Amino acid sequence: MKKSFPYLAYFIASCCLVVLTPSHSAAQKLVPIKVAIYHALDNNLQVKQARFQAAMSEEDLKQAKSQFYPTLNADVNGSMRFGRYFDQYTAQLVPSVNTASGGISTDIPIFQGFQRINQISANKSQLAADQSNVEKAKNDLVLSVATTYLEALTNQDLLTAAEQQLKLSQRQLEVANANYEVGNNTLADLSQAKSQVATDELSVTSAQNAYDLSMLNLKQLMEMDPTEDILLEKPDIELVEHTPVVYDAGEIFATALDAQPDIQAAELSTEVAKTNIAIAKGAYYPTLGFGAGYSTSVSSVASRLVGMDANNEPVYERVNFGDQLKENESPYIGLSLRIPIFNRFQTRTSVNKAKISYQYALTNEQLAKNNLNKIIAQAVLDLRASKTRYHSTETAFASAKDAFEVISQRYDVGLANSVELFTAQTTMNRAEFDHIQAKYELLFRSKVIDFYLGNEINFEN
Repeated sequence: MKKSFPYLAYFIASCCLVVLTPSHSAAQKLVPIKVAIYHALDNNLQVKQARFQAAMSEEDLKQAKSQFYPTLNADVNGSMRFGRYFDQYTAQLVPSVNTASGGISTDIPIFQGFQRINQISANKSQLAADQSNVEKAKNDLVLSVATTYLEALTNQDLLTAAEQQLKLSQRQLEVANANYEVGNNTLADLSQAKSQVATDELSVTSAQNAYDLSMLNLKQLMEMDPTEDILLEKPDIELVEHTPVVYDAGEIFATALDAQPDIQAAELSTEVAKTNIAIAKGAYYPTLGFGAGYSTSVSSVASRLVGMDANNEPVYERVNFGDQLKENESPYIGLSLRIPIFNRFQTRTSVNKAKISYQYALTNEQLAKNNLNKIIAQAVLDLRASKTRYHSTETAFASAKDAFEVISQRYDVGLANSVELFTAQTTMNRAEFDHIQAKYELLFRSKVIDFYLGNEINFEN
């Protein structure tokens, strides 16, 4: 599918949903399939998780770029020493002393075998792959919502049909009971009518459960409160009748290669794996770095010799704080060159593993394309088959309905028995259910093709 839906349409649909979302005390509100999809995209937790992963990759890219900056660190240390301590100013042992030191240093990596440049390239590809995974999560969700939405519509129509058949059976039971009381029907006819009512009641219960479950699944996909009471948009019957089924699988596949984000993610993952080979090879190169720093220190017993007294004894004076800072200065600058000679084959192993990962990524990419090609070819065949099944079930339902009406008329004048009547009714019921399922299956198959063509899923075209 194309990279999400247009932002303006997304905003409008989201606003529509706010208006359409009912409170617990409000009446049912219509939620079209397009609005259901947008609401799910905006609230689904799996999509949010995919966005978080993309955000993490974006931070990794920022960190990779920052590796070109120098490091700058400052440190301050203080201590109290007890016992004998050598004073560097007097070159004597003193009983105790308080000392403090501080410094600042910087390191600038100059060359690291192009690893930093390649790491940035790899992180860019990884970020793009994770962004494609966000779109893939959205696409998967769109297809799930569309599938569940149409499943709910199918079950809704099946429930309506089952309820109508139950009403018909109940009316027939009333007639059979009246005829039995006046002697026109036998007990077997009455029992057959009761059995048909019981069967149709069970059908209604099963259809109701299936409908409730599909609605619950749809609301869960939309991250909606299960107690919300909503109505689903039904497609125009003309949309089903005129569903095109002539598609070229090759053309759809060519379009899907550019539109489907899972293919893009697989291609980008291959790029990441390829760049990782260059990163691993960077360990073969020497590394060159520049460093500089400055430090100084002070001591509570620092003193200096100033002369001799009358007894020819040395005289010392305390060195003040400022003089200590100046006299103890220790700036430095330097270059460091590291030449790899032998590291127990670690670099070679890393390069070989990176190459294997690249071949693995290539295989995954081709597998994703093959699976997409297979799915699209199957979708085209399924669409053609569903169109044929739709027309077949339509004809079968019309025939079964006509047959039931004829048998019903014959039954009313005593030319057909209850077994024939209820057999015809059962056949008509089954044909109607098959036709309902075929209708929505055809609609779903056509929307699957729209999905792979990158078209928006709705009931307007």
